[in-house]
Amino acid sequence: MSPWVEKYRPKILSEIKGQSEAIRIVIEFLENFHPNNKKKAMVLHSPPGTGKTTMVHVLGRETNSEVFELNASDLRNKKRLEEVLKPAMEQKSLIYQKKIILVDEADGISTVDRGGLLELIRLIENSSYPVIITANDIWDKKLAPLRKKVILVPLKEIDYRTIKDVLISILRREKNFIDDSILTRIAVKSKGDLRAAINDLQTISKLKDPSGIDFDERNKEISIFNALKTIFKEKATNDTLKIFDSVKIPLDEIILWVEENIPTEYKGKELARAYDLLSKADIFKGRIYKQQYWRFLVYENIFLSYGISASKKQIKTGFTTYKRPTRILKIWMNNQRTIKMKSIAGKYSKYSHLGLKRAMREFPIIKQIINSNAEISKELKLNEEEIEYLKN
Repeated sequence: MSPWVEKYRPKILSEIKGQSEAIRIVIEFLENFHPNNKKKAMVLHSPPGTGKTTMVHVLGRETNSEVFELNASDLRNKKRLEEVLKPAMEQKSLIYQKKIILVDEADGISTVDRGGLLELIRLIENSSYPVIITANDIWDKKLAPLRKKVILVPLKEIDYRTIKDVLISILRREKNFIDDSILTRIAVKSKGDLRAAINDLQTISKLKDPSGIDFDERNKEISIFNALKTIFKEKATNDTLKIFDSVKIPLDEIILWVEENIPTEYKGKELARAYDLLSKADIFKGRIYKQQYWRFLVYENIFLSYGISASKKQIKTGFTTYKRPTRILKIWMNNQRTIKMKSIAGKYSKYSHLGLKRAMREFPIIKQIINSNAEISKELKLNEEEIEYLKN
């Protein structure tokens, strides 16, 4: 039996559900592409299972373009990029009029050889053809150099009702039937991952009585954009309190995102109420740092998540593009880097009987020394964040 995710993979644009805005942007990019364009690449980013790769292949067929696909996990270093990707960006297609370079799962390209990501950016700048890159988490700090060189296109997490409609359509074509309540459970528990929902559907279609099966809700990381959508648009529930637990960025940085985007959704009394609760979250943050009483994190999170979500009078609809808090975030991130550098320099100065001021002045040399031997990090008792800081 062939996998249903492959058997029923969309063949035309109308079969791609829930991504009309992203499709419009990609079509416009392809139609207006020219080798002299300032930005020759775009990144489709979203959690897994939302149709990023499928969209590119469908658009290839619709535009009579060859899709030259490469998986970034196979192109992690500069040498492989030069051997495989560079020729693809220079050579014309033998069969089709046009060509699209697809680099799939860019998250993997920066994890082994740092030269790989810089080489990818260089090749993009010299490409004769449009480059489309997919990524699950484009906001990974390692991908910062890439973000500056591309057009970012977020794909929406697919609504459970849309996923359910797709599951019903597949069952009809398979001449099969599953109870409506079970289909709803599959769709909801998939958390926007259509591919996972279809795989679950195929699995239970083989069971005589699937009514007793327990569908574990997928414990996956979510993007800050989806977290903001939940806070600003949906009804506040107990689950709202946990929303930031699945976002892989510090709570202090999340506060900056919320602060930047409150005005895009709230007006009038809602806006005043939301900012009042944000200020209370900030007060507790200050108390945490001043008194080192980490129990206050609970209250900071309550105001930031449930409190701000409950500030709206009704559920909000429509698609909103949330903005990254660039200026303030840069200041905050720079302060965080300074704090980490000072912490590492302090540990090194105590261990080597060197003055802190001198250690700060000579930090580039100290960084090289520590990176030269993993045992030094252990001796200095550096934490994971400090070790990660030294790698960049």
